[in-house]
Amino acid sequence: MSAGARVLVLGGGVGGLEAAAALGRRQNISLTLIDRSPVHYWKPALHEFAAGTMQHQGNCIPFKETATKFGFTFVQGSPVAVNRENKTVSLDTGATLPYDYLVIALGSRANDFGIPGIVDHCMFIDSLNDADALFTTFREAVQKARAAGEKLSIGIVGGGATGVQLIAELCKSIDDARGLGAAVRKSLLNAVLIETGPRILPAFPEAVSTAATQQLEKLGISVRTEAMVVGADETGFSLKSGEHIPASLRIWAAGVRASDATSLLEGLERGRSGQLGVTTTLQTTQDPAVFAIGDCSRIDSAPIAPTAQAARQEGQYLGRALPEIIAGRDPAPFVYNDRGAVVALGDYNGWGMLDTKRSFGGGLLSGLAARLIHEGLYRQHLAGILGLAPTACSTVREHLSPVKPDLGA
Repeated sequence: MSAGARVLVLGGGVGGLEAAAALGRRQNISLTLIDRSPVHYWKPALHEFAAGTMQHQGNCIPFKETATKFGFTFVQGSPVAVNRENKTVSLDTGATLPYDYLVIALGSRANDFGIPGIVDHCMFIDSLNDADALFTTFREAVQKARAAGEKLSIGIVGGGATGVQLIAELCKSIDDARGLGAAVRKSLLNAVLIETGPRILPAFPEAVSTAATQQLEKLGISVRTEAMVVGADETGFSLKSGEHIPASLRIWAAGVRASDATSLLEGLERGRSGQLGVTTTLQTTQDPAVFAIGDCSRIDSAPIAPTAQAARQEGQYLGRALPEIIAGRDPAPFVYNDRGAVVALGDYNGWGMLDTKRSFGGGLLSGLAARLIHEGLYRQHLAGILGLAPTACSTVREHLSPVKPDLGA
């Protein structure tokens, strides 16, 4: 490890790992990455882990491997205290680490908005552990419903990309599982997607929302819009209208707020959803030694949607800007390059958005193109971490031998 400015990166998600990979081999930087998980994963793929359609092998990268490759130190743990005066971070392992510069890349979680019963009676997919727990619960629920000859009722709250893709991926899981298939799914599954707003996928053009709704309904999924959830219990969801939607498996995929750990940064500007306010050089507005990137940060002068591509670009920018700051120079400001968005409904359909007015996808061929772009974004990130050849090999292997979800049929 090279001597130099001590840089701590809290969080090894897309943005955090991109920053660590870019900074780890700098001669004037000694970098340590801290994450509660031993492995890095692509957060936009959590719905696939949750459905069992993506395996850990080849898609979860041990931080120790990336640390060796990119020349940084990895420490597994979670922050419990940050002392900005002494410039130290204390971990739940009992260790206390000093820093000269601190990078907060702790990501985000779904926002329960304080609605009664959500935390106690719903599952989330904010982390790999959450996704694995959801798949285990889903698998057991499928087995139990089939054994009893009953319907499996699933309710997902949140009509954004996460909720829409998750409910489609759960359908795909049953369709692809050995001993099951589409015919079994149609007789087994009673699924509902609940959205507070007037349409699902509100970030996409209305035509995409309409087409996605039609695709989900074709799969037998009930799409409920303008349905505000005001409570949850072990039987389902309560709506503001007074209606109760039964669901034996309840999943919350609505809203976005910064990781709770951002509250450890006392005295710094934080938005209503916990994001740390940063300047155009991604330094927090009240402490230039502390940076924040990804979902847990917000540039008030030019807000950016909390997406993986934004986190990736910010991590890469920090890899260029921080050495300039250490050297006493002023780096150029961060400029976000919006490359559009893609949503994929399993293997059933997909759409992309080039900008707020132009979208593409839908139908067999154009839907396939959107799904390939969706996968390509992930593979591009993977290639930057693993290298082009290993990524190409794993991609070919997965396409030649696609995952068959194990639902115990």
